[in-house]
Amino acid sequence: MINRRTFGKALGLGAGGAVAAPLTGTSGSAHAAAVPERRAGTAAGPRGRGAFPPLKKIRAGLLEIGYAEVGPAHGPPVICLHGWPYDIHSFVEVAPLLAAEGHRVIVPYLRGHGSTRFVSPRTFRNGQQAALALDTVALMDALGLEKAVLAGFDWGARTADIIAALWPERCKALVSVGGYLVVNLEANLRPLAPATEHAWWYQYYFATERGRLAMEDKAKRHDLTRLVWDTVSPTWDFDDATFEHTAAAFENPDYAAVVIHNYRWRLGLAEGERCYEPHEKQLAARPVITVPTVTLDAELDPFTVPGGGSAYRDRFTGPYEHRTLKGIGHNLPQEAPAAFARAVLDADRL
Repeated sequence: MINRRTFGKALGLGAGGAVAAPLTGTSGSAHAAAVPERRAGTAAGPRGRGAFPPLKKIRAGLLEIGYAEVGPAHGPPVICLHGWPYDIHSFVEVAPLLAAEGHRVIVPYLRGHGSTRFVSPRTFRNGQQAALALDTVALMDALGLEKAVLAGFDWGARTADIIAALWPERCKALVSVGGYLVVNLEANLRPLAPATEHAWWYQYYFATERGRLAMEDKAKRHDLTRLVWDTVSPTWDFDDATFEHTAAAFENPDYAAVVIHNYRWRLGLAEGERCYEPHEKQLAARPVITVPTVTLDAELDPFTVPGGGSAYRDRFTGPYEHRTLKGIGHNLPQEAPAAFARAVLDADRL
């Protein structure tokens, strides 16, 4: 059990660490509508290094979303959003740290991952950025949450950025690994530095039919995603069990379709849906984010933009802090859970 004293020590605060200020928001009666996710069971971590309680599921917009929940039901809410190729276990150590500070922590599987399912077989398996952002808004509506702190990395950071930019009234504060990650389709048509392009090899692989077939093949998908883990987190000493525990989330029947569409859409090789065009037009203008924000850069992440956050500083116009984590790779919440949790608490107090 992680208590306040343990958490304070983990963050270097000592026994008298400050407690996060309350958030504005409600848990609402909709919380009672969430039911345990019996299929997923208990999301236990390998070697006892962390576990979620039995997962839940709730109908939210186009999806039935599977999610973990930790902490007091009426605590100020924090929503933690994972990236690719990861799942909710990127936050398996972050969540109890925040719960120990009184927060209600919600960690959903994104569309195409884990126990999250599309309600209708006719719904297009869309991976574009606006669709994922609206999934999270729908989850908040279903849970009766007016506002929450949003915190994420990779796809999750982009999703949180978009909500903070387009619906700031729903975002109490923001933690974004990598800064301002809103996709600009026009800018994506221009080539990057060769070393940067090299790090994005799988994006171009997914643009081919070979890449699509690889993602649909269980063995090749397993090896591809493991290779990504190994290369983008070069100093993270994770074991096979840690990867396999997350890789189970990639068995979702819609995983390959959502992932392939996401990366092809980013490159202008796949169409989005007309219903999201108004939001994409707003995002193309690179709207500023006004909510209190902490941005995190991982020093060893090949996708971290040089300059210590200067490349995107002008996109954040509210209370703001930037931090670079030395020796950390792409999966920052799982590699440095105490630092990520500290950023959430600090963002909430900016």
